[in-house]
Amino acid sequence: MTAFSYDALPGRVVFGSGTAHTALAGEVDRFAASRILLVSAQSELDIAANLCAPFIDRVVATFSGVRPHVPVEVAEQARAAAVGADLVLSVGGGSTTGTAKAIALTTGLPIIAVPTTYAGSEVTPVWGMTDEGRKTTGTDPRVLPRTVIYDPQLSASLPVDLSVASGLNAMAHCVEAFWAPRRNPISSSIAEDGIRHLTTGLETVAATPQGTATRTELLLGAYLAGSAFAVAGSGLHHKICHVLGGAFDLPHAQTHAIVLPHVLAYNAPNAPEAVDRIGRALGRPDLPDGLREFGEKLGVPSGLRALGMLETDIDTVVDDIQAIAPADNPTPVTAAGIRAILSAAWAGTDLETGR
Repeated sequence: MTAFSYDALPGRVVFGSGTAHTALAGEVDRFAASRILLVSAQSELDIAANLCAPFIDRVVATFSGVRPHVPVEVAEQARAAAVGADLVLSVGGGSTTGTAKAIALTTGLPIIAVPTTYAGSEVTPVWGMTDEGRKTTGTDPRVLPRTVIYDPQLSASLPVDLSVASGLNAMAHCVEAFWAPRRNPISSSIAEDGIRHLTTGLETVAATPQGTATRTELLLGAYLAGSAFAVAGSGLHHKICHVLGGAFDLPHAQTHAIVLPHVLAYNAPNAPEAVDRIGRALGRPDLPDGLREFGEKLGVPSGLRALGMLETDIDTVVDDIQAIAPADNPTPVTAAGIRAILSAAWAGTDLETGR
């Protein structure tokens, strides 16, 4: 590639162990905020309340009705809770960040995001909401958090299985950045480095689930992954996962972890440079089988059927995926190709042979 464009996205990142406790109050002060809406899932309210203790008098409302894929009705409830607020503070995973983004999309309120998983959405201007089984996504600079505080300590209690799924979700951001519509040499370099950090963290998380070094590697990898995705855009893999998640309410991170090797297998014959770079960063040159084996070794379910998806569901989403598939995907996207990816991902079998 000899010509490209690269949009460096605005935003402040504060990274380091313990920073959620030591730096959050100062970051809030940078906005001169006096009426803060706290967004956090019910399961993380205690963590969020503890972080807000130094400025609790400025937290005027709390929204905890977070749900995966941000149903439209949840977005409307969250926006109602934000009336009169001058800052949204998001503490939690991707669904929590997504809820904060839904608020910012219509209100323009600034967001401070404190992620507790490896979703990466906290550094992207991408929003998504679900209405009657259909997930709609878009890009808007208003939803990009103004400040992100990355504290490895906050993800130390994340169970190993969820850590693995979330880390592989971040891996999907990196892999797809190599062929997404706005790919460029800078985003590809960021993605490659992200894969290295994620691989290191994922290889050690089961042995040292609360280790600071492990969690730092995963969180740094997730930041790099989100940064690459934010610039390169959404490719075939994400289109597939967004449709599946909206249609069948499948868990977001696990869906990404299962589908990724099959999309890689589909694109590999026509993306040799990407495959080489991904393989080097992963330390497994035998792609795409190496990526699938890596996930299976970490305990990822072998197929979407383990998440509750029915085989008969496949044909109901093929047309929806094809309608939004990128025109410049390395391998042309056909209905038969989508069906092959979904069938292999559902059964946990090889894409080419169907074994």
